[in-house]
Amino acid sequence: MSKKIFVSLAAVMFLAAAAAEASAQDVVMNSAETINPGNVKLAFFPTVLFGKNGSDRLWGAAGRVGIGITSRFDVEAKAAIFKGLKYLGADAELWFIHGKNFNGSAALGVHMTNLQPGEDSRGFDTTLLFSHRPVQRLEIYGGFKFAYDWVNNSDRRLAMMHLVPGLEFRVTDDIDFLAEFGIGLNDNARHYASVGLALYLFR
Repeated sequence: MSKKIFVSLAAVMFLAAAAAEASAQDVVMNSAETINPGNVKLAFFPTVLFGKNGSDRLWGAAGRVGIGITSRFDVEAKAAIFKGLKYLGADAELWFIHGKNFNGSAALGVHMTNLQPGEDSRGFDTTLLFSHRPVQRLEIYGGFKFAYDWVNNSDRRLAMMHLVPGLEFRVTDDIDFLAEFGIGLNDNARHYASVGLALYLFR
């Protein structure tokens, strides 16, 4: 699949999802290595949020667009869209453990979320992530993600905590396949599963 075809398909699918009723939680979907300096990353991930406390599961999509700033620092814009849920944010990631086969990073971001019609929130999120490369093209990663939201025009506060195991496989020099499972650790956090592709335009 050429870069042009992949970019076109991802853009069409993401814009179509954005036109639907929407807001959602974020996904991690990357190893602890940051984007190479000057590289642009475009990623698209079909995602399911599993039902909790009698609620139905929700199918939707998450996506990221990022750029490498230095050899150990990148920034990414991120969005997630489900029926009745939408999420938009950005984060910065620092690659602080740089080993041959083991890496660690930390990310800090801000986001806006629509929890239900007419009820918006804003907040911050942070992720601590570690990854290991058992073979050349495969990375296994695991992390802890924490998000905290203030509901607009209300005294309500929401915290979400997830334990996130996943894998990243390099399909070609420019395309990675990723899959992860988010394990919700508190009442506000729903389990989720996500799978998709990340394209690097100038890797």
